[in-house]
Amino acid sequence: MEKHLFLIGMQGCGKSSLGKRTAKETGVPFADTDAIVAQSAGGTVNEFFEKYGEETFRRAETNVLAALTYARPMIISTGGGTVMNPVNRHIMRTWGTIVLIDRPLEDILSDIKLDRRPTLRDGGLAEVERVYHERLPIYRELADITLRNDQGYHMAVYILTRLVRERL
Repeated sequence: MEKHLFLIGMQGCGKSSLGKRTAKETGVPFADTDAIVAQSAGGTVNEFFEKYGEETFRRAETNVLAALTYARPMIISTGGGTVMNPVNRHIMRTWGTIVLIDRPLEDILSDIKLDRRPTLRDGGLAEVERVYHERLPIYRELADITLRNDQGYHMAVYILTRLVRERL
């Protein structure tokens, strides 16, 4: 295994849960950039946003992403907005295979908990929809592989597990 597998996609698409489960199935290490940034401040992503703001969060996110490239190859779940920074896109293109976890907007809207999503909390579901349409073309352009997450959790884990075993 030479490079990392970066999971990208909209908040609520399943990056973290699929990444954790696939790591467990394959024995490949897993990292979640949002969780690492939040833990660095001793709290949650929401608490980090409230205390330091989005700009500081995004800088920390880039630092974490860059630092993870020096670790042994792993599955890395990125935050929904990670792809908006050209530096992050370059890091992911250089250091791994990028997998878009593509989940239909309707499914995201039915599951998303706005109180746990600091960048979406104030705008409600309309903001989720706006962000989805803004980012989807970037996700699709950046992705080496697209995994449709609309056939159930177990099918998505199965597909991602096969991909990890083939690529890493």
